[in-house]
Amino acid sequence: MRTPLLACLFALGFVTKAWSAEPTSQTPNVLFIYLDDCGWRDAGFMGSDFYETPHLDALAERGMVFTNAYSCAANCAPARASLLSGQYSPRHEIYNVGTERRGNPKHGSLMHVPGTDTLSTDIRTWAHQAKAAGYKTAMIGKWHLSDDPLPYGFDVNVGGTHSGSPPKGYFPPHPKAPGLEDASEDEYLTDRLSQEAILFMQQHRDEAWLLYLSHFAVHTPLQAKPELVAKYQAKQPGTLHDHAVMAAMIESVDDGVGRMVAILKEFGLEDKTAIVFTSDNGGYGPATSMDPLRGYKGTYYEGGIREPFFVTWPGVVEAGTTCEVPVIAADLYPTFCEMMGAALPANQKLDGVSLVPLLTQESGIADRALYWHFPAYLQSYARIDGQRDPLYRSRPCSIIRDGRYKLHEYFEDGGLELYDLVSDPGETNNLAIENPLKTRLLHSKLVAWRKQTSAPVPTEPNPNHDPAKEQQAIKKATKKFAGR
Repeated sequence: MRTPLLACLFALGFVTKAWSAEPTSQTPNVLFIYLDDCGWRDAGFMGSDFYETPHLDALAERGMVFTNAYSCAANCAPARASLLSGQYSPRHEIYNVGTERRGNPKHGSLMHVPGTDTLSTDIRTWAHQAKAAGYKTAMIGKWHLSDDPLPYGFDVNVGGTHSGSPPKGYFPPHPKAPGLEDASEDEYLTDRLSQEAILFMQQHRDEAWLLYLSHFAVHTPLQAKPELVAKYQAKQPGTLHDHAVMAAMIESVDDGVGRMVAILKEFGLEDKTAIVFTSDNGGYGPATSMDPLRGYKGTYYEGGIREPFFVTWPGVVEAGTTCEVPVIAADLYPTFCEMMGAALPANQKLDGVSLVPLLTQESGIADRALYWHFPAYLQSYARIDGQRDPLYRSRPCSIIRDGRYKLHEYFEDGGLELYDLVSDPGETNNLAIENPLKTRLLHSKLVAWRKQTSAPVPTEPNPNHDPAKEQQAIKKATKKFAGR
């Protein structure tokens, strides 16, 4: 059973241990496993009653699980840009997948802010910092931020391109995916990426290394090995989860984790390697559930941005521990640097803070708010029950979480939604009118943050907007979903 960490409960202060600014013999290798569209509860250690993840569960039990861990965005590209840059989206200006307007152009009263679809090469990533500290670096799997990850501090790239989806699915051929051209006819992509990670660890077992294993799984298309699908089709459905193909995809990820842990043991690297696990955004709504959280991938309710997250770091992180402090993916940049004894970038603003004080339990981190900014539109898919309206998973908005409270601001209608996440993690009871003082306080903080980061707020009217047709579409979508 996990034990709460008193040191993690919104503690004040900073790390007291004199951590080295240079790599040493005690500096760990870092294996960073990053999944795509894996929801907050899509693993056994997070409470799934159907998906099977024994290897991830065992790793989580050896380390610290964060129960209030967040992505910086509710969908792929902006989440990854924030992860690599250590910055909130207004700084790197990747707001959505692509720069085009999403959804019906007659719906939505504002013009979106397109931003960019490529991470600037002027931005130094944590891979740059690791490489400068003497680490061998690799990116294996989904990149999604440019045509090639190598200019961003990586020595090795296998599979990484600008594409956000698996190259022609999870079975070969994999056209234009570097390093995957030789895939055998029955090879499963998730298995291959895990094997490439093992190969990298074998080749560099006598060097310090940082491995970013960025699985395409469990992003659509939902495809899995037939024998695993059959296994879950024959299994009793859970109350929370019951999707056989999703379960099979997750098991393939977990099998690869087991093989990686075995190779670390074989080469005597298990105690010299820190393992970090999380996902880029909420789960795929039509196939999984984040209950009791509201929402899913693409929404800025908790189910769209809260993630499974653990850190295993032998000799540093106490096994079987849990941290309830809200943390965010931008925190991984300074965390990785402190773990590796790497310097922080000299002239680049970082929005995250190092989590090492929480991991070591020697101190806490200063109280702070977390922020999200989405000046765009993201259309619905085959589920609408976790959204503000049935046409869009999200409309232009900004979000702040400060302590137990979370405030949403929606720019089209000026709507404010205030939730107490401790008593109402499902964001069902809007307290904005009931608690005007807290609403004004958080809104003023959110506005000040937008000013500080030069966050663009869309104000230009959409010339194609047809309010009557939009309302008609809302009624039609609501009726269609209610009839299922």
